[in-house]
Amino acid sequence: MVPSFFKTGTKKIQSKKESSPSQPSTIKPNITNLTYNIDDNIDLIKDCLGSPPDLNVRKIIIDAATDFSVAMIRMDGMSDKKEVDFSVIEPLSKMNFEQLREQLESPNSAEVLGRLIAVNKLEKMNDVDKVVNSILQGNTGILFNHTSQVFIASTRLIDKRGLSEPSSQTVIRGPKDSFTEDLRTNTSLVRARITNPKLRIETLNVGEITHTNVELMYLNGIADDSILQELRNRIKKIKIDAILESSYIEEFIQDSKNSIFPTLISTERPDVVVANLLEGRFAIFVYGTPYVLIGPATFIQFFQSPEDYYQNYYMGSFIRILRFVSFFIALYIPGLYVAIMTHHHALIPTTLLITLAGQREGVPFPIVVEALIMELVFEVLREAGVRMPRAVGQTVSIVGALILGQAAVQAGFVSASTVIVVSLTAIANFTMPFFNVAIAARILRFLLLLLGSYIGMYGIMLGTFVILAHLCSLRSFGLPYFDPITPFKLLAQKDVFIRLPLPKQMTRPEPASPEEKNRVQGGGRNET
Repeated sequence: MVPSFFKTGTKKIQSKKESSPSQPSTIKPNITNLTYNIDDNIDLIKDCLGSPPDLNVRKIIIDAATDFSVAMIRMDGMSDKKEVDFSVIEPLSKMNFEQLREQLESPNSAEVLGRLIAVNKLEKMNDVDKVVNSILQGNTGILFNHTSQVFIASTRLIDKRGLSEPSSQTVIRGPKDSFTEDLRTNTSLVRARITNPKLRIETLNVGEITHTNVELMYLNGIADDSILQELRNRIKKIKIDAILESSYIEEFIQDSKNSIFPTLISTERPDVVVANLLEGRFAIFVYGTPYVLIGPATFIQFFQSPEDYYQNYYMGSFIRILRFVSFFIALYIPGLYVAIMTHHHALIPTTLLITLAGQREGVPFPIVVEALIMELVFEVLREAGVRMPRAVGQTVSIVGALILGQAAVQAGFVSASTVIVVSLTAIANFTMPFFNVAIAARILRFLLLLLGSYIGMYGIMLGTFVILAHLCSLRSFGLPYFDPITPFKLLAQKDVFIRLPLPKQMTRPEPASPEEKNRVQGGGRNET
């Protein structure tokens, strides 16, 4: 006799084609009408998915006398076929009706059945929307006749590339691994470096269509709770159909969405994430991208390279100062050159002025047009080098710049001094550890160049005041962007323009929780 758990009666269901004139591929968010008939449930799931060609359905009859059967539904290419065959289908095909009845009648049927089905995770669902979403993520849906419950087996196919060296933020001394597109690989790279129960991970789902997994990582007790709560609120307010890269999240949650300066760090280096977590910041991992977001971020952080801490602090401090100087060269040199050559000849020594004037003899363009043309040409070469195959990209950038520069000087289109200024600017721009700050300098120097051409040094000063005022007004999750310069904090200057030895940096910076300011406290395994 069939036990009461297996209800032989079936409920009629209406397909989505009957209830709605919309396309079959559209999933209704409120459909929960799974029935006790396995064929009706299979048809319902097919209808929700639009009966795609990559949907794999396999049905096995367990007991012909009672018409009891089991079906496995999965997406080809998304689930591991070998694991489904050996861990799901093979154990189920060897069970008889009595064994399955005993398993399914148990209050903890998912847990008991999971002992026989050798998968990492097995959970029970009775909502068709959740079932469909799980199947789309690569899991396998296990359906039984005479029950409306669906068991979801974790059989997701993990096809990921191996670890490689970072394509950006390269270092001579230091770790050579970088994040990949796989979310769990990325979090494991951080966990391998922080073996402490304080490390917490929270999973959020963003994207009305893509349902992208976004994970928030922080050190409990070290990160500020108010900042974490504000971050959760901002992520939950994101309303968009798809999240394809971490930059989508960045644009939604950053404080000043119209600023040219980044207020969140983007990195593909695990050691950079670990260092910032230890300082009380948070990290945001997004599935499908190797770039992780870090916040709150300050302006000074974008000039700090991980290699500063892997070599002698004298060398690290010297290189950091060199980066600040290079930033000002990339930002100001073209504008200053045009302003002095156009409005302030008296500032140039006579001998040099005669040389520069001789170089410009026969050049048909004003100096501002000359500088703009060369800047745009270098930007085109830079973009071409990035888009072309890596084997020839660098050759095109370097050789193209040399050939075009020399040809332009010989043809009399530009002067040699202009080529030197633009080349120096381009080289200085490459010293920035984070490319998004370099992009800000590349764009702003066009503004300063135009201001310098119209009103000379006064234009440069005006542009500088506007940029400084904007920088001082920025905040990153409540933290001033110019911290710790303004507001000025004397004790925090140990790691700003120069880096003092690590034994003298035993306090965490501003984002850290006030209770965990000291680096040598609160690090025990027993403190959670």
